[in-house]
Amino acid sequence: MSKGYKGQVNTDDKDTKDSLCSSGWQLQYMRGDLFTCLATDALAHCISEDCRMGAGIAVLFKKKFGIEEVRAQNKVPGQCAVLKKSDRFVYYLITKQKYYQKPTYGTLKKSLVCMRDHCLANGVERISMPRIGCGLDKLKWENVSSIITEVFQNTDVCITVYSI
Repeated sequence: MSKGYKGQVNTDDKDTKDSLCSSGWQLQYMRGDLFTCLATDALAHCISEDCRMGAGIAVLFKKKFGIEEVRAQNKVPGQCAVLKKSDRFVYYLITKQKYYQKPTYGTLKKSLVCMRDHCLANGVERISMPRIGCGLDKLKWENVSSIITEVFQNTDVCITVYSI
């Protein structure tokens, strides 16, 4: 395990998942399948307002959690749709209007603020997510991680970013 800048932890050791998030704000990294995170961790990923979810990790979210409930919330870019599934929240960050468009850092940040506000209002302390906006959407992770830090650093929310 190696320590990054304050609040950032990198690890490949799945046995450390429980202990790393014990002290408030952290941005940590894990190798592996996002869906192997703790069953109580909230999940988050980016989608378009049209809720197409036809490629990338969004397809897995669609299969696991459905889409009709998300679609019914009528969220627009910069907002966040929320599902409650068992012991976790599932966040759908709406970062663009159409599936074929690319998000902006501005809409991503607004969506993250919306998610943060929901987390704080509902006692969410842990979120697991992929490198949001950086796969098919082509945002740069160094910028996205800076935005995540800016939005969450003054909270007690621990975010684990999964990559394969």
